[in-house]
Amino acid sequence: MIEWFMWVQLGVAVAAGLLCLGLGFAGRVPSDLSNGALALVELLLVVQVVVAVLAPAFGNTPTGNPLEFGIYLFAALLIPPAAIFWALLERSRWSTVVLGVGALSVAVMLYRMFQIWTVQVG
Repeated sequence: MIEWFMWVQLGVAVAAGLLCLGLGFAGRVPSDLSNGALALVELLLVVQVVVAVLAPAFGNTPTGNPLEFGIYLFAALLIPPAAIFWALLERSRWSTVVLGVGALSVAVMLYRMFQIWTVQVG
């Protein structure tokens, strides 16, 4: 993982999550704005996959368990499409809240992936 890129991803995921939660609690149904925010989170996760695959070749190896990191990354990749699918099926304000919770879940998982990559010892 590249630290600055993780912070950018984390900021985008938190901003998308707060935006969707705000829109959902304000009674707005899913829209291009809320779905697009999650699509951006997903796009950044796909870039993170490329970074994670290439980083060890350039000397940036994880200090923690690479399998644990990979499982977190794979699980995080599934959350935005699942939330968007839910929002497209059920067009209610709660679907927008689900989008927000999904984005915030990805943010937590990104931070844990960063810990696995950088702070584990032994």
